[in-house]
Amino acid sequence: MARQAVDGPKRAATMGTMSQQPAGRYTHGHHESVLASHRTRTAADSAAYLLPQLRPGQRVLDVGCGPGTITVDLAALVAPGEVVALDREPAVLEEVERLAAARGLVNLATSVGDVYGFDFPDSSFDVVHAHQVLQHLSHPVAALCEMRRVTAAGGWVAARDGDYAAMSWYPDEPLLERWREVYRAVARANGAEPDAGRRLLGWAHAAGLREVRPSGSVWLFADPERRGWWAETWAQRTERSALASRALELGLARADELAGMAAAWRAWAAHPDAWFCVPHGEILARP
Repeated sequence: MARQAVDGPKRAATMGTMSQQPAGRYTHGHHESVLASHRTRTAADSAAYLLPQLRPGQRVLDVGCGPGTITVDLAALVAPGEVVALDREPAVLEEVERLAAARGLVNLATSVGDVYGFDFPDSSFDVVHAHQVLQHLSHPVAALCEMRRVTAAGGWVAARDGDYAAMSWYPDEPLLERWREVYRAVARANGAEPDAGRRLLGWAHAAGLREVRPSGSVWLFADPERRGWWAETWAQRTERSALASRALELGLARADELAGMAAAWRAWAAHPDAWFCVPHGEILARP
């Protein structure tokens, strides 16, 4: 595949060489409450471990880019180098294209693709990045192997994932513990690993990555505005997103239970001492 032109945001052509790995089921889905949460992410708050390695002129692949708020930050940092935003949802990529156009970025292309079989030759990118992607996969090591394949010698594979079992909050709220129990059960029924953060180092070693640099960071929601926003997004997701429909389908929760969890999220956020910490594992590695 020839290197794509970068005269403006565009959809990259695909070559139709998908792997035989199953696509899997995305636990969060694409409900508006999910996308609203993802749209707040930036490279500064979600990829700080990677930023010191970025240089103008690098070519970057952002895997599972979602609505692209991290992606456009990466594109600005490596311009005039090209960034390719890859996701399996075409509608999400249309949002990335609009965001890139609004930012005046002409070095960002989009591609509908699969994490198990990229339509790119070996050693195509200087940096291959995945944020909150591996936790949703049935075969994260296979995905890392594919990320390694398209990373050039001397480049970086970068991944960051949360760890649900390690999340902590105060005050204690039994219905939030129940929310976590249901979320982890749904994720595992989908073939995913909700506690991915602690497993990234092992997955990187299993994928044959070299010079692996593990690190960690957190999102903290403690001031009234941030914890209120965090609680409201999860209240809506608990009742209305793919998480809710899948929990009901599997018999893991009743509708009234999900409503009670949503109410508990809002009540927790109203407490003046409320605190919620989301830990993340991170890896930087050579192919």
